[in-house]
Amino acid sequence: MVNITHKQNTYRIAIATAEVRVSEPATISAINEKRVPKGDVLECSRVAGLLGVKNTSSVIPDCHPLPVEYTSIRHSIDGLAIRIEVEVHTIYKTGVEVEAMHGAAVAALTMYDMLKPIDKGVVIGEIKLQQKKGGKSDRAFAPGVTIRTAVVVCSDSVAAGDAEDISGKTAMALLEEYSIPATHYSVIADDPQAITSTCEKLVNDGYNLVLLSGGTGAGPRDITPETVSAIIDRPMPGIMEHARSYGQSYTPYSMLSRGIAGFAGNTLLITLPGSPKAVTENMRAIFPHVLHVFSVNKGGRHDESRNSNQ
Repeated sequence: MVNITHKQNTYRIAIATAEVRVSEPATISAINEKRVPKGDVLECSRVAGLLGVKNTSSVIPDCHPLPVEYTSIRHSIDGLAIRIEVEVHTIYKTGVEVEAMHGAAVAALTMYDMLKPIDKGVVIGEIKLQQKKGGKSDRAFAPGVTIRTAVVVCSDSVAAGDAEDISGKTAMALLEEYSIPATHYSVIADDPQAITSTCEKLVNDGYNLVLLSGGTGAGPRDITPETVSAIIDRPMPGIMEHARSYGQSYTPYSMLSRGIAGFAGNTLLITLPGSPKAVTENMRAIFPHVLHVFSVNKGGRHDESRNSNQ
């Protein structure tokens, strides 16, 4: 099975259809008048479809067990064709397309089984996914907006050459996945003046997104949040609140991170932890959804007071 532990729960919908075609009008009349010997065909098909949806992961090997929050099974008759429509909703890490199609298939097979004693010409037609919603595949983030991105590593040891940077390079690799490669990369010491001057320069140079890695813990030299807070004029507290909440699923120590996020002019500053694992978890939590903010903010202008420092 595909590893989906890093994904987040989102509201997902899938609608699938199947068609059962009978060979004569008498069969349709028997269905409508509930004269089929094996019982009420439409109702039995509906119940079987519900069971099919809920038991998908038991018969499809690579399907993840997931919570089915809602299922609707609808029938419509057009001439000799009976259309089955299965709609499934969930709030989970992966979609319900296979659940909807499996439900449609089981509903159709149930109809076939019930009708074959009275009609030898019953045929199951196309089983098809008609619609899916949810997850990142149907979300457009920052359409038409070029996002200039910078990665800044705040670390005394890396700046002194005593350690190799892994966290910053991890952040850059993840940015590549979202098609926003970093065009600036630098390493600075855990020094308030260095952090302030670096951030202000990137703001004045027109960068849209600045990720700072390191200095968000509880150590005496962890001063990145305090320093960046003085630069931010529009805090976005929900960003890192969500990152910490997401991180709690992996480690209880996530609550100890003091990372913050917010705008300085038109530049979004996000302070990430210093460990590669925590950087990965934080970025998985907030990307790509955080990029939506640039669609909202694209019409703004940089703070004139900051641009006057150029």
